[in-house]
Amino acid sequence: MTDTKPLAAKLAVVTGASRGIGGATAEALAAAGAHVVLVARTASGLEEVEERIHDAGGSATIAPLDLTDGESIGKLAVAIAERWDKLDILVLNAAMLGSLTPVQDIDPREYSRLLSINLLANQALIAAFDPLLRRSDRADVIALTSSVGAEPRAFWGAYGSSKAALETLLGAYADETEHTGRIRVHIVDPGATRTRMRALAFPGEEPETVKPPESVAAAIVERLTADSPSGEKVRIEA
Repeated sequence: MTDTKPLAAKLAVVTGASRGIGGATAEALAAAGAHVVLVARTASGLEEVEERIHDAGGSATIAPLDLTDGESIGKLAVAIAERWDKLDILVLNAAMLGSLTPVQDIDPREYSRLLSINLLANQALIAAFDPLLRRSDRADVIALTSSVGAEPRAFWGAYGSSKAALETLLGAYADETEHTGRIRVHIVDPGATRTRMRALAFPGEEPETVKPPESVAAAIVERLTADSPSGEKVRIEA
């Protein structure tokens, strides 16, 4: 580890890494010295992020994956365990917005898929990678949430409930692993950020009026390299 590469020799897995906050976080982690495993459904997007990381002198591996396929998550964990002996950073970023609609009009099939991606996949990732996280001298799990997870808002019931459940899940994991002194859990609300999901939710908003994903990525790296407590929820304002 060096001052310029504080995450040197660290291994990170980032979901939803083909664009937005996930892609920016992957690039920031690589710039800080970590080798980053890029996970998302879209191989072409992952390749673009990987190319930018390599062009900047970083190191990354792509892993195209459908997070609704629990078997694939297990296979990814096995593949990583065969190549590396531990996992230092797990970023749970992938998410689905779904339709913004009154609770009574939520489509059951869409809601089921939303919960599969936003909640169940994250539990499956933690379950699959927990043994590797415990082998790290200090591992970090970062989960991206939203203000609507704690502050219910009209028409956001589906997405908000998935994030509320995710926060509870990660809070429990933080409590369960605190005694090890080796795993920290961070629940990060990125706030208003210039992403594709934001554009879908607020189509009339001028993108330049909100911060870019790189600001969130920088804040995440800063948190990882600081003496941050486990289980804390933080909001990134700027």
